[in-house]
Amino acid sequence: MFVFWLTHTWLVDLFNWTLQFKGFDIAFAKAELARIQSIPEDQYQSYIEEKKQAIVAYHKQHNAFYKQLTSQQKSNAWNDLPVLTKAHLQQPLQERLSNEYTRKNVYVNKTSGSSGHPFIFAKDKASHALSWASFQDRYAWFDLDINTSKQARFYGIPLDFMGYRKERLKDWLGNRYRFPIFDLSEPQLKKIHQKFTATAFEYLNGYTSSIVLFAKYLKQHQIILKESCPTLKACIVTSEMLFESDKALMEIQFGVPVINEYGASELGLIAFQNSQDAFQVDSELLYVEILDDQNMPVPHGESGRIVITSLYNKAHPFIRYDIGDVGTLSRKSTPKKPILEKLTGRTNDIARLPSGKVVPGLTFYYVTKSVIEEDGNVSEFVIEQTALDTFKVIYTAQRALTPEEEETIKLATYKYLEEGLRVLFEKVKKMDRSKRGKLKQFVSKLPN
Repeated sequence: MFVFWLTHTWLVDLFNWTLQFKGFDIAFAKAELARIQSIPEDQYQSYIEEKKQAIVAYHKQHNAFYKQLTSQQKSNAWNDLPVLTKAHLQQPLQERLSNEYTRKNVYVNKTSGSSGHPFIFAKDKASHALSWASFQDRYAWFDLDINTSKQARFYGIPLDFMGYRKERLKDWLGNRYRFPIFDLSEPQLKKIHQKFTATAFEYLNGYTSSIVLFAKYLKQHQIILKESCPTLKACIVTSEMLFESDKALMEIQFGVPVINEYGASELGLIAFQNSQDAFQVDSELLYVEILDDQNMPVPHGESGRIVITSLYNKAHPFIRYDIGDVGTLSRKSTPKKPILEKLTGRTNDIARLPSGKVVPGLTFYYVTKSVIEEDGNVSEFVIEQTALDTFKVIYTAQRALTPEEEETIKLATYKYLEEGLRVLFEKVKKMDRSKRGKLKQFVSKLPN
């Protein structure tokens, strides 16, 4: 009986156990998050100010990169702090770590480069554990448990042997089944639906555009997904814009609520749709500002650049960090419960291939990551599709890509998309940008 109880408990908490095993103290993080949430509304502004000043003071004392960045600060006022851009971070990680941290005692990852500015970042283990505690807290709003709720995951996956196996292992530990989104043609969408009929999934999670394509397939075939998979509770979409028309389509075809999630790998969960259908900003671990072109806060209800401070990451400074999106905080926002009324950005086109395959623009993250290394040579990049079989990689860099690097990207393109494609390269001095100043990672120039 004891052995059964021990095994059952371990399996039920497998994801949390994995975090603990890796040194991310999820038990402490959950307790700390609960403590923060217990702070009364009338004391919450003081909590935020205290954490803002503490994280700035820490990095000014312990982080040479941030100390140099703030050396020209005119005063100690918050609004005089520099706004950190992704371009600032395109240098070796070791030069950006705080004194007490090395690669061996931090969580290290790479951004997707969806805005055209890829870089490597770090989070200290306590901060990373807090991020996971926040995810688990928000999912519980909809009766979802990361440990036990089976997830249908619509994401990319590395196709090299080790990368593929690593992600599949992580999926198993995270109680999820991944549908690679590199091919969303009709036959593949049919297979995806068949998997739902045989698996007790509780929620979908993944790239908005990919899940929308699945919903369109279901509509075409007059299928309500919950009728095929009665255990389904919700759909969580992330990484790209969620339009109201797409949300309505998915809720009809899936038969469950569609929840909007806004996050970034370097920050964690930024905003999550609550049960009242409001896009609630994380005010526990982050401080979110909306700034104008002079880096000054705009009143609630007005649009501006989304700038975020991570209040707990001591390994790497994300202080007044411009994430590259534009948004608006609701006039109903309070210090404890900010509401993101409008979000502009993170939308990607769809690539269509000669074979009939359909892939989301975010697929090119997996293609280009093969040469986006820590040296920061490639500063910005955009992939343009100019014909069914032709893609152009436009980039800015300190030096041109070598023939070997170009060949690596071509081979990755064949692996993730299909053989026989033409891949062209163009190094430019400066990127053409949208009116908002944000690059789209992928642009299709094909007729609709």
